[in-house]
Amino acid sequence: MVNQAPQDDYDDEKLARQKEIEDWLPITSSRNAKWWYSAFHNVTAMVGAGVLGLPYAMSQLGWGPGVAVLVLSWVITLYTLWQMVEMHEMVPGKRFDRYHELGQNAFGEKLGLYIVVPQQLIVEIGVCIVYMVTGGKSLKKFHELVCDDCKPIKLTYFIMIFASVHFVLSHLPNFNSISGVSLAAAVMSLSYSTIAWAASTSKGVREDVEYGYKAKSTAGTVFNFFSGLGDVAFAYAGHNVVLEIQATIPSTPEKPSKGPMWKGVIVAYIVVALCYFPVALVGYYIFGNSVEDNILISLKKPAWLIATANIFVVIHVIGSYQIYAMPVFDMMETLLVKKLNFRPTTILRFCVRSFYVAATMFLGMTFPFFGGLLAFFGGFAFAPTTYFLPCIIWLAIYKPRKYGLSWWANWVCIVFGIFLMVLSPIGGLRTIVIQAKEYQFYS
Repeated sequence: MVNQAPQDDYDDEKLARQKEIEDWLPITSSRNAKWWYSAFHNVTAMVGAGVLGLPYAMSQLGWGPGVAVLVLSWVITLYTLWQMVEMHEMVPGKRFDRYHELGQNAFGEKLGLYIVVPQQLIVEIGVCIVYMVTGGKSLKKFHELVCDDCKPIKLTYFIMIFASVHFVLSHLPNFNSISGVSLAAAVMSLSYSTIAWAASTSKGVREDVEYGYKAKSTAGTVFNFFSGLGDVAFAYAGHNVVLEIQATIPSTPEKPSKGPMWKGVIVAYIVVALCYFPVALVGYYIFGNSVEDNILISLKKPAWLIATANIFVVIHVIGSYQIYAMPVFDMMETLLVKKLNFRPTTILRFCVRSFYVAATMFLGMTFPFFGGLLAFFGGFAFAPTTYFLPCIIWLAIYKPRKYGLSWWANWVCIVFGIFLMVLSPIGGLRTIVIQAKEYQFYS
């Protein structure tokens, strides 16, 4: 019995250290979020700048398929989001605070990590890079609209200006501390979506409007169709951060976190519908197949309104960047503190996060062909994590009755998701190849 005391001390010490680390990490450090936090975090994560590309995606898909894919995606992603909210606390007394912890529960310790983490990182880092470019482009557009006779400034510099905000904001410790930024972003996304469709409506339908496919060749039409699918898939991609958002909501056995979380998700999805459907349908109806891949570019006048919308996009993208960066910060900090035994200090956090912002900024400046990158990444990683990975985990854990409703619903989502995953990168890659021909580095 002599050895028992040191062993107990060691266990206590280990638990204390684990608790210290959990209290320091961004996802698990504060669990006092209200249900409306989850609403605007979800809106900010979901409504990307992708919404402005929806009329263009519609022009590549056509009326019938376009509306079908938009509505199907909305329904399927709402269903898979519900699954993730349900699975957050399916093991009594334990919370799956991160997507990969859920994966590990379904597929085993090693395999779960290998399946989930690469996809989640591709999505989150991909979004951060794309948002660097979007933020820079919108600032550039604002500068051009406000100041006609100014000397043009390179996009590279605007991306740097945009990144400078993140060098400050990324040091906010956790999700609850960015809720103010996130609320502003959610309001902005609703605002610029409304500007986009309202300004289009006031213009009226163009006289020479055409709704046919723009590409001259069959191959071109098919590739564009695939690319449009990728753009739509990218528009519904908030699932990568949903468990991490739910982790911030307090939970007791009597009042589990899924109640308030689901309330927030419903509100978020209503806002998403209000942003997406009017922009996609009105934008395509007004401009037909001559719509640009960012609808604000098609709306040239009134200049002050479009300039305002561009600033709204910038503010929204600032919030979105932070929401997608937070799980990456969490992974990097977990790795350093748990595996490499660094002390959880402010200096460590400062170095890690500054490095990440600098890296995404540099990649954004190097590869700004925005649209093609979206469809390409969209297919590879968004489709699985959003459309069918939750369904596979659900089937693996709950094992619903074969050919029952739940079984069919999950398989329909899986088939649709795989279809998206295979087809959209093909269209995206072609877009990148076409655009890269006339592209100079750091122009």
